[in-house]
Amino acid sequence: MAFRGGSRDDRDPWPQGAARCRDAIGRHRDGDRADRLSRDAGHARGWSSFKIALLRVGGRKSARGDLARLASRATGMKLVNGIGATEMMHIFISASGDDIRPGATGRAVPGYRVTLLDDAGRPITEGMGRLAVKGPTGCRYLDDPRQADYVAGGWNVTGDIYRRDADGYFTYVGRADDMIVSSGYNIAAPEVEAALMSHPAVAECAVVGVPCSKRGMQVAALVIAAPHAAAGDDLAEQLQNHVKAAIAPYKYPRIIRFVDDLPRTPNGKVRRGELRRAAGF
Repeated sequence: MAFRGGSRDDRDPWPQGAARCRDAIGRHRDGDRADRLSRDAGHARGWSSFKIALLRVGGRKSARGDLARLASRATGMKLVNGIGATEMMHIFISASGDDIRPGATGRAVPGYRVTLLDDAGRPITEGMGRLAVKGPTGCRYLDDPRQADYVAGGWNVTGDIYRRDADGYFTYVGRADDMIVSSGYNIAAPEVEAALMSHPAVAECAVVGVPCSKRGMQVAALVIAAPHAAAGDDLAEQLQNHVKAAIAPYKYPRIIRFVDDLPRTPNGKVRRGELRRAAGF
């Protein structure tokens, strides 16, 4: 988020917008980060002395269309989304103004070529595949085996799975290592997480694939129940039926474990590599 300084003028609508933005962030279960942002931005003057000039976001949670709509209602502004990569040193997909579509990351930034690769490494024009990019910026790994994984056929492969529509808009599906292949179906963990989060009894959740002798992998969910909800078999069945109705029957979590917290990094991100162990697998 970018802020520009402003006066304490009651006729100016932006101080109220800044306060609504702060409150919206707090309600999105990230209060510590909201407090930190408030301290960094406002110092002793507080949020009311700042005007919102731009809302720019990134990361997997920002891909959710409901978050974009929440921010728009709270501030009257659209979220500017985008994706870049350390190896590319620049954002290469984004959108702004009237080109923004909630839930989509955007279209290729001028100067960059972006495509999707199928399982054989061939570019595809529409559908779902591995995100790949070429452009005027970039770097390479020297004497590092990651270089062989990151570059394929001249394309820089980011490790993300995206969908592209007929208008050239790219929509985030998940990280390639978050994809769960169950009975031959590709299931994106973030899509299942979003479906679970749309249920009022879920405060937070994380989804992983766990080994299954019949299906190869199966979907498992770690769920933090909302304070008013009673965790147990009845709620687990409700959540499974909810996911079946919200996205597709074959994507529902066959295993649901209720937990008090999720494994996290010091800055609050979920340690996805530790989820299976946290689930008891």
